Amino acid sequence: MTGHGGRRTQVERDAITVEIGYALFSAAFAAAVLFGAVAGPALLFALPDLLEKVLLRAGLTVAPVVFLVRVVGVLIRFRAEATAARTDATSGDGDGDGDGDGEIERHGDQPSQPGLTNPDS
Repeated sequence: MTGHGGRRTQVERDAITVEIGYALFSAAFAAAVLFGAVAGPALLFALPDLLEKVLLRAGLTVAPVVFLVRVVGVLIRFRAEATAARTDATSGDGDGDGDGDGEIERHGDQPSQPGLTNPDS
């Protein structure tokens, strides 16, 4: 349910599904890379037994923590952005930037019509 009590649209449900998939995939990748960096030397080289155990346990401890932090961080960021976008859309100013002026703001030297360039340039 959204903040205004209505049902989510198909677009919102699709965006959530994609974001969850991205969060899980990127978290698994980050955890695997970190595990490889921490425990990799113990798996590749002949190290003293104590050092091997410490590196493997450190990798097995840090990887799940990184996985959870990444998933939670991505999903919290998505929720904040979705809430902000929904607030801008319902504010009624028409341009989606939430400042209430109804004007589309231009930044820098962007052309007035995207895709078109000045013939003098």
